[in-house]
Amino acid sequence: MYNEQTQKKIYEKCENEGSFLPINEIEIGKIKSMLKIALTDLKSTKKWIINAKKDEGEWNAIFKINYDALHLLVEAFILFDKLKITTHKCLFVYLCEKHLELELDWNFFEKIRTIRNGSVYYGKLITYKDWEEIQLQLDLYINSLKKEIELKLEEAEKPEEDE
Repeated sequence: MYNEQTQKKIYEKCENEGSFLPINEIEIGKIKSMLKIALTDLKSTKKWIINAKKDEGEWNAIFKINYDALHLLVEAFILFDKLKITTHKCLFVYLCEKHLELELDWNFFEKIRTIRNGSVYYGKLITYKDWEEIQLQLDLYINSLKKEIELKLEEAEKPEEDE
């Protein structure tokens, strides 16, 4: 019998396995550093994209670095929830389950995670076509997370007002 792996089921499995690890405090310096690293990586790949040929292998690196930057942004965002999450799958499902206000699609995260894992673990080359299929949505998610992190950083750094 086929057991469909829905977002809800994956979330429950991650929760039951103890994949959501609480941390004591929000480390603003760490979040800022993670944001800077992700944005620097993205800036680098934007330069590469200009010269990359559609039929050559640069798309593998471009895809993986953009995936890693998105992953880093999600990790930084989740640090505001005072959590460290043990796997990419659990990180993405937590984001989609607990931050509905962002209107993110868990199936998209699964798609890019699976493509990335195919390259990293099974030697499957990522092509321009793979990149082209996800680029727009990836850019939207990156920009959305960047904006949300910056807003949360501003809020966290506001001086507490006297009551």
